[in-house]
Amino acid sequence: MTTAPVARKEPQTITQLGRTRVDEYGWMKDENWQAVLRDPSVLRADIAIHLRAENAYTAATLAPTEALQATIVAEMRGRIREDETYPALPHGPWRYYMRYNSGAQHPIYARHPAGRPDDETILLDVEHAAQGHDYFAVATATHSPDHRLFAHAEDSQGSEVYRVIIRDIASGAPVGPAVENCSGNFTFSPDAHYLFWTWRDAHGRPTQIYRRRIGTADDVLVYQEADPGFFIGVEASRSGGWIVISAANQDTSESWLIPGSRPEAAPVCVEPRRSGILYTLSHWGDRFAILTNADDAVDFKLMETPDTALSRENWRDLVPHEPGRYITECVAFAGHLVWRERRDANTALVIRPADGAEHVLSSDEEAYVLSFSGSYEYDTTELRYVYQSPTTPRQWYAYDMRTRTRHLLKSQEVPSGHDPAHYRCWRLTALAPDGTEVPVTVLGRHDTPRDGSAPLLLYGYGSYGHTIEPTFSTGVFSLVDRGWFYAIAHVRGGSEKGWNWFLGGRGRNKPNSFTDFIACAEHLAATGFTRAGRIVSDGRSAGGMVMGAIANMRPDLFAGIVAVVPFVDELNTMSDTSLPLTPPEWPEWGNPLEDPDAYDLIASYAAYEQVGPRPYPAILAIGGLSDPRVTYWEPAKWVARLRDHTLSDRPIMLRINMEAGHGGASGRFDALKEAALIQAFAIWAADGTNLL
Repeated sequence: MTTAPVARKEPQTITQLGRTRVDEYGWMKDENWQAVLRDPSVLRADIAIHLRAENAYTAATLAPTEALQATIVAEMRGRIREDETYPALPHGPWRYYMRYNSGAQHPIYARHPAGRPDDETILLDVEHAAQGHDYFAVATATHSPDHRLFAHAEDSQGSEVYRVIIRDIASGAPVGPAVENCSGNFTFSPDAHYLFWTWRDAHGRPTQIYRRRIGTADDVLVYQEADPGFFIGVEASRSGGWIVISAANQDTSESWLIPGSRPEAAPVCVEPRRSGILYTLSHWGDRFAILTNADDAVDFKLMETPDTALSRENWRDLVPHEPGRYITECVAFAGHLVWRERRDANTALVIRPADGAEHVLSSDEEAYVLSFSGSYEYDTTELRYVYQSPTTPRQWYAYDMRTRTRHLLKSQEVPSGHDPAHYRCWRLTALAPDGTEVPVTVLGRHDTPRDGSAPLLLYGYGSYGHTIEPTFSTGVFSLVDRGWFYAIAHVRGGSEKGWNWFLGGRGRNKPNSFTDFIACAEHLAATGFTRAGRIVSDGRSAGGMVMGAIANMRPDLFAGIVAVVPFVDELNTMSDTSLPLTPPEWPEWGNPLEDPDAYDLIASYAAYEQVGPRPYPAILAIGGLSDPRVTYWEPAKWVARLRDHTLSDRPIMLRINMEAGHGGASGRFDALKEAALIQAFAIWAADGTNLL
């Protein structure tokens, strides 16, 4: 198709809180959408025809980039070691690890006895399990504490409704029937007699925790969440002493405990939920370390309490609150407590012995990431962590917390070659309209001119307190090696500069995320990294909300906009309580069903509501038919309205993945095709016919 599809209009007038809006494309939402999530083939025929027409138009419009896409896929694949094996994690007499066979889209989970790496037992061959499926993904995959069983959660349609299969490792045979309708979250009890798992209801929300005796189909309800705005999960403490049930939304949480030695016991609440108070637990010897924002600890602190005295009045400060030092997570070992903290968009790991002075692992690069890389063992002095930066490939380390010595386990190999000396990473500061300093991370080659001539891809997110960290990504070098700069706008709504950074881009402060992003784009142009009209912006999911807003606010800044599974129909979605994320996300955006101020605020920036007669840049929107988080009709409606209003001749395109959900293609090489499509679109949008 060389002509864009014209979506029919069926105006629906919606009156809400005395306010009226018209939705002419609401028909794109299949009234049977819940069934579509589980079986995309039942999508209503007229909607399916329209989406396929959109896909055909996008393919035809970007046909001149097909050779470029193929070249970029080959480049990206050349940077991936195909027969990859990741460092094995010790657990008693065994070493557990994940690896890929050459050419395989999906991994193998395996183990070998300590000291005998050639004596491998395959626990799960995901490549084999995925055969015959257009989409196949594994969430949790783990062994039982007694090393006898292996369980995994699988999703074969992208809807994030999982089935859990338990197998006997020795025989490979299933143990009991599969668990159905799981959220993907489960844990073995410490005695390996039970599986605790989270049920996903018809709305796609995790609402119940069940206990199943392994080998049977007998499920006992352990916990039920009454508030549709809370998500729940279950895990076993690393010590094996407890099973922990967690319930939380974005600003309030609650934990329940079951003794590991008595998995059939009823859960006991640690501290009842109080609005605005978050806490998580790490069992440490005879006590719990508690990561919390209690007592106005905005950037969080660590407290402790005896495991025999759980309630709030017994909590005492362990690591006091320090503004600007955001403690993001905590891991307990028998003799050490380790936490990760972030300052000004960079991270550090802090190790505190149970009986000594703490010390810090960090770096002097301008932008970098330190992160935990997993551990099964509690009574150990070994900490596993990963170091990386935009120029430095991942490095896996084993660190002895007692002797303070480290051992390099593995460096990420880039088969086609990578010399960090050819590249530079900058950490810049943009000034937002209200005077706030916004961090920007930039990656480029040393020889790329900074005279405003270079095109630039600017990525942003800015929601839920989620940080876009400056990691090493082999994919971006296909742009960078073509003379592009790649940048991350660390806008408010994330937590790059602490929890207040999140609060500064949430609720009534949400517009800050959009103006921060624009300020970052303008600063990059002012400092010579690029210029207006040479920038392509990229955002996914809630980052797509930023893309929708900046398209309406400053279309002149951008040559193109990429919006992947974009949250762009905010007002209608937050008014539909049947959707999976609507009640849970009212604390993030506001409740437009009950709060007039929230309605007016969301309407003031909602991408779909604010579309108007403007010269929009080229836009590529990508969605997933079985996406339970951002439903397919959001980008479909947005594109239809944009196309009806734009004053420019730049194409507005939609691509719906008919076999996948929120995360896109599940195979590691199939995912490269979408990444290459996005980069080819960016080059096409910024450079026109220069498709080298």
